[in-house]
Formats: sequence, structure tokens, C-alpha cells
Amino acid sequence: MSESVKCSCGASIIGIFPCAGASNVGQLSNAIAVELHKKGTGNMMCTVGVGGKVSGLVKSAEGCESIIVIDGCPLNCAKATMEEAGIPIGKHILLTDMDIKKNKELDLDPAQVQEFLSKVEEML
Repeated sequence: MSESVKCSCGASIIGIFPCAGASNVGQLSNAIAVELHKKGTGNMMCTVGVGGKVSGLVKSAEGCESIIVIDGCPLNCAKATMEEAGIPIGKHILLTDMDIKKNKELDLDPAQVQEFLSKVEEML
């Protein structure tokens, strides 16, 4: 795990499950998960695969010591997916709680990704 950013949970196997919905905050959630994965904060995993009950992906999620779920908006689709699968969530992050409005824009501003990545890292 990266020395610069670590989840405060202390787990060695951390699964990161983002929303990837058709909105700015859905795409931002996914982009943040990618960056956290690249930094070694945890392993980005397939939320949709868990929702689809793909056995290997569900087993991978169940094997995590801690789960971070990043939702874009209050619909909380990623959280609901994990709960439906019976996978306990260690940390749930909701981007619209961070003073960003949901819209249908799918192109992300790299500066905004970095801004919200920093906010998420502070929560971990």
C-alpha cells in the first residue's frame, strides 16, 4: 500500500467499489477509484460484477478485509449493490455531500478529479 495515502481502517486487502453512473458525479466516482487504485490505497473492483452476481467477483469482494464504496449521488447505487450482496461496507463516501451538483456532463475536468480525490483521501 502507498505510504502517502492509507485507509485508516488498517486492512491489508481493501476493495474500492465505485459508482460509474451516467452523470458527472458517477464518472467522478469512477475516476477517483482509478486514482486510489494507482496510488496503492486499495484495489479497484467491479461493482457491476457484484450486482450481476458474477461468482468470482463476489468472492473477490468477500475476500476483502475492508470495503470502500464511492457513490456519486444520493441514489447510492454502489452502496445498495454491496448491501444486496451481503458484503459489509467499511467506508461509504457520497460525492454530492462534498458540495458538487449532479448533472449529465460526462467529460471530467482533470483539476476537479484531483480536487475531489484529495477530499476523498482526507476521509480515508
